[in-house]
Amino acid sequence: MKISEVSEKFNISADTLRYYEKIGLIPPVNRDSSGVRNYTEEDCNWIEFILCMKNAGLPIKTLVKYVELFQQGDDTIEERKELLMKEREELSIKIENMKNTLDRLDYKIAKYEEKILKKEETLRDMFLSQNKIT
Repeated sequence: MKISEVSEKFNISADTLRYYEKIGLIPPVNRDSSGVRNYTEEDCNWIEFILCMKNAGLPIKTLVKYVELFQQGDDTIEERKELLMKEREELSIKIENMKNTLDRLDYKIAKYEEKILKKEETLRDMFLSQNKIT
């Protein structure tokens, strides 16, 4: 696939893809005889992985380290696993913190809804008492 196709597929710019390759965030992409990048399915899998990890909040530095270790071969499997386990633990803590924040927001919103309902009841009662047919 050409860079424009990959860019469209993942909804990221061609410049971003070039940057990812330049900093080692994705392994070097094969090029044709004219020097045009030719992304394979494996390259696309790397991009998908990187985007997923970035969306989860993993630092670029960590992801670059992971790719470097991967390129060094199977001798780094344990180190890669440890790196991912550490990031998983940090992500788990972030998720718990976000859940707590969400619970707090839900509580606050519910309190506002209670106040709004009470205010509406008061206004309704006032309206009804003023418009009583005698």
